[in-house]
Amino acid sequence: MTISSLNIIVPLKNEEKGIDNLIQNLTPILQKIQKKTKISLIDDHSTDQTLKILKKYEQQFNFVKVYENEKKTGVGNAIKYGIEKNESEAVVIFMGDCSDNPNDIVEYVKYLDQGYDCVFGSRFAEGSKLYDYPLIKLILNRIANNFIRLLFLINYNDITNAFKAYKKRVLDTCHPIISQHFNINAELSLKSINRKFKYKVIPISWTNRKKGMSKFYIKEMRNRYFFTILYVFLEKILLREDIQKDDKY
Repeated sequence: MTISSLNIIVPLKNEEKGIDNLIQNLTPILQKIQKKTKISLIDDHSTDQTLKILKKYEQQFNFVKVYENEKKTGVGNAIKYGIEKNESEAVVIFMGDCSDNPNDIVEYVKYLDQGYDCVFGSRFAEGSKLYDYPLIKLILNRIANNFIRLLFLINYNDITNAFKAYKKRVLDTCHPIISQHFNINAELSLKSINRKFKYKVIPISWTNRKKGMSKFYIKEMRNRYFFTILYVFLEKILLREDIQKDDKY
């Protein structure tokens, strides 16, 4: 039931100022996990020194693997590319700005070992810690996530959060993955729930980035998220029998 290997997938675009902090925070976690663990750093067509710095760490650590996103630029495409390259038994998606607390990965692995297929972090659950979240973004986040929660009749209240863990067999059932940007966060988790995989929601810590620039733009993402939610909802309603049949094979 326990997992033997873990892949931490990190999409990065123009994050030259924050990579050192990312590696310094992730590396100690590997000893706590005590699994065969790899950190997959996916360069998403960066135009600064990101790729050069990533290559330096790849040469320094044997558990670091660097990939250049061969798809069109977009955080969703970078994550998809990482998933396609994954050979580990489980995957943790971790954002390159290191806003999430790497120590929470230890809790993710604990629940994966207990038999959960997915572990979803929530920044808005009892026990979670949230620091310096922009007010406008917070208001829109709560409106969107509560709408999704009611639409799909689920208790999870942070679907748009990127920081999640999946067993490989879960992600294998989510194809085709259509999202090219941040909306992949909602697509993967909602598809997993639709397919009746066993998931655990845990409180996590989140701190607004201190270095670099956010790649999330509310106006651009609004329509993308709406399309993704509609797509997965229609899949749930119209393809329910097909999904159940696929789960049997």
